[in-house]
Amino acid sequence: MQLKEYSLEIDSDPNNLITVEEFINYIASECNLNKEKLPGLLIAITEATTNAIIHANKKDSSKKVTLHVTTDAEELIIKVKDQGAGFDPSKIPDPTEPENLLKDSGRGLYLMRIFADELRYNITPEGTETILVIKLSNP
Repeated sequence: MQLKEYSLEIDSDPNNLITVEEFINYIASECNLNKEKLPGLLIAITEATTNAIIHANKKDSSKKVTLHVTTDAEELIIKVKDQGAGFDPSKIPDPTEPENLLKDSGRGLYLMRIFADELRYNITPEGTETILVIKLSNP
């Protein structure tokens, strides 16, 4: 399979999450993603996009969230870029620690780590890019 690229830009409004889910569903079907991986992929992308909209862009509709996806025969690489100030992933509390178990937020990075085969960040002055890598073949 040759390299394919897809892009989507949305305003920083949580109501746009459905558009992101439709976009990811389309790409997943195009690249024949294992059906068992799709629910986890949707959770990871929804978390990355929600973080970009709420925490980074502060729901400022003048700020955009951009998704750029590349896929080949082996993997799906999804980059979710915001226009926020950035953050230090190591400073985010572990949601599995007893003092954090009952909190109603703070699980996004944890869920992304679980459902993506690889999770990286590219923090720039223009915003943070969350990079999720999903292997297309079964391990």
